[in-house]
Amino acid sequence: MIETAVALGDNRALSTVSARQVARAIRIGRNEGAAAERSLIRAAQGGSEEAVEALYRRHWPRAHRAAYLIVHDPAVAEDIAQEAFLAALRALDRFDWRRPFGPWLHRIAVNRAIDWARRRALRREVLPGESAATDPVEHPAAPHSDPAGGGARPVGEEMLAALAALPADQRGVVVLRYLLDYTPGEIASMLELPRGTVNSRLRRGLDRLGEALGEGIR
Repeated sequence: MIETAVALGDNRALSTVSARQVARAIRIGRNEGAAAERSLIRAAQGGSEEAVEALYRRHWPRAHRAAYLIVHDPAVAEDIAQEAFLAALRALDRFDWRRPFGPWLHRIAVNRAIDWARRRALRREVLPGESAATDPVEHPAAPHSDPAGGGARPVGEEMLAALAALPADQRGVVVLRYLLDYTPGEIASMLELPRGTVNSRLRRGLDRLGEALGEGIR
């Protein structure tokens, strides 16, 4: 009924749809999407190349974007996202197909990106001539849509520069929370950290972003 009303532009029909019906339709859509993904995972575990390609199309763009927002280097971010996907494939036979694939892939990609950013920060300490100001901070085109849950949020140059100035640990949780929309509890599980540690890194990261951007961020 909802889809038909939208397709026909029937505002009277839409006005009769209750919030409960809309919520139920959304819930059904999510359940169907989750069921389709579980089928893809099981097929990929069985060796289906088509299923692997479908998982790649669904989840690689967000993994790449998350990595980029942490490392601020397009080529490195692409390498990290590719390696993360390959690592996920190598471990796919041990993966519980009832779980969502996206958070697992993002966990691998974000952890690798944080490790890379930490190593770069350490190199700067050893080689003071390397500074954040000399690093190219380009902003590649963000994915047009997120098959796992809505369109990607645009990130402006000022925010990119402010993110780049954060310590890698804070940058990682900020990206997961506010650009990939994971809850603090989900982030704690993904990064295997206490919930309090995640909240503390989020708060410190947001405070520093607010100072850098000259505004309060909540």
